[in-house]
Amino acid sequence: MARTFVTEPRINWYRSPIERDELQSLMERSDARGWTQTLLHLGWFATTAGLAYAAWLNISAENWLWSVPLLLAALFLHGTMGPFMGLIAIHELQHRTVFRTRWLNPFFEVLYAFISWSDYLWYRESHVQHHLSTCHRDYDGEVQLPVRFSLTRWETWVGFLAWNPKATWARLKTTWRHARGDIRGDWYEHLFPESKPELRRRHRNWHRVLLIGHGLLAALFIATGHPFLIIVFTFGTQYCGWLGFLCGVPQHFALNSDIPDFRMNTRTFTCSWLPGFYYWNMQYHLEHHMYPAVPFFNLPKLRAAIEDDLPPAKHGLYATWKELLMIRRRVLDEPGYEYIPAVPQHPPLAAN
Repeated sequence: MARTFVTEPRINWYRSPIERDELQSLMERSDARGWTQTLLHLGWFATTAGLAYAAWLNISAENWLWSVPLLLAALFLHGTMGPFMGLIAIHELQHRTVFRTRWLNPFFEVLYAFISWSDYLWYRESHVQHHLSTCHRDYDGEVQLPVRFSLTRWETWVGFLAWNPKATWARLKTTWRHARGDIRGDWYEHLFPESKPELRRRHRNWHRVLLIGHGLLAALFIATGHPFLIIVFTFGTQYCGWLGFLCGVPQHFALNSDIPDFRMNTRTFTCSWLPGFYYWNMQYHLEHHMYPAVPFFNLPKLRAAIEDDLPPAKHGLYATWKELLMIRRRVLDEPGYEYIPAVPQHPPLAAN
């Protein structure tokens, strides 16, 4: 049975108080910070690709005992970066908060989307609704609670630590289907209704760009004698997804639907600088949902400004996942259990 979503949510959200002048200061964009993040991010992806390619070129029958493990380590390093080249980077660029110069945001948005085979037009439509109606079941089709995952399927671990060909094949089939204008699914139909033919046409054409563009580049790599570049560029964002999974799942996992308080449906954790760099500081996810116009590089400052009104944040992925798995076990043992984050004060937990 088709699911119907409400188009225009009217939710009176609670936001932690902050002085207007301080918020205005935190909302300031910066080209310098935007260029630093973007060039380092893209540069590290290119560097790890280069390391993997260099390791590939050095494999021989005489040195395979060390050169093959070196290649696998380089591919693992490169692939670990991959998930953050897609919707994570595109997410902040779509908020138009990375660069002060506005045209740079959509330029890099499209560049990242091409590299990662991302459906950025769908995400642009979807993510606006997600922010307006976070985890409200009648409005938000992007995140439907409860978030579920399995750590027992072999495909999960293959995708975490190496490459899951089934996932890549599914991505290619979906891209091919969208390139033919074949849109399926209740949320897709909601975002791309037949009443918006121009939006559907742009969506179809983007997927044609992905197929033709990556196909031509793959042919160029083969023709010039560099077929290994297909592994590190064409499909370089589709393996070793372990860190992207560990960072992404905590955002809304085991939290609450239909409550107009971001503290009840969105989670922040803190971490060291490297995951934060990969993740564009989206570990500060609660703060981002409360004040989405604050650039990623100012989210730690925003956290400090309103921390007294927020739930405590776990530090590090180990502590974060220890808590998540503990909650998961309790939910499985007690189907009626609901996890309520500890907040200093909050409005009554009534559905909006």
